[in-house]
Amino acid sequence: MPPSAARAARRVVHAVPLVLAACQRREIGDPGSRVRLSAHLAGILEHLDPSAPLAPGELARRLRVTPATVSLQVARLIALRLVIRTQDPVDARRALLRLTPAGARLRDSRTLLDPGAVEALLLTLSVGERDRAVAGIESLGRAAQRLAAASSTRKAVE
Repeated sequence: MPPSAARAARRVVHAVPLVLAACQRREIGDPGSRVRLSAHLAGILEHLDPSAPLAPGELARRLRVTPATVSLQVARLIALRLVIRTQDPVDARRALLRLTPAGARLRDSRTLLDPGAVEALLLTLSVGERDRAVAGIESLGRAAQRLAAASSTRKAVE
């Protein structure tokens, strides 16, 4: 790793725990029902969306688990009516997963960070600082997705 990248990594490693400590959500659960999930199952909901369906295989790649593991976990979420499985309109052999409204509520309440605390944190910055901070976090998110995709590709080849 080049020295500048190593310095940048140390700065990120130092800053992220401070942000997490200030903005971490303290509770898990659906505010509209009595549904409570393990942190692991609730975390799966963060990879799904009510309007953009996702194939189970893609979900497995994102979670870095086997399709069989995803199948078991998704079956639990479907039984709780948090996820719905539909047929792919383009390829009837494929299934697609979407969040139900209850699943979306739970996902939104389960996020690692409390949106209100993040907003309060961002309001302490100038508009320019806020825009640069958000752009930087989004850039790190995209890089994390590329790294995860490359890692799952390497594992599939090995």
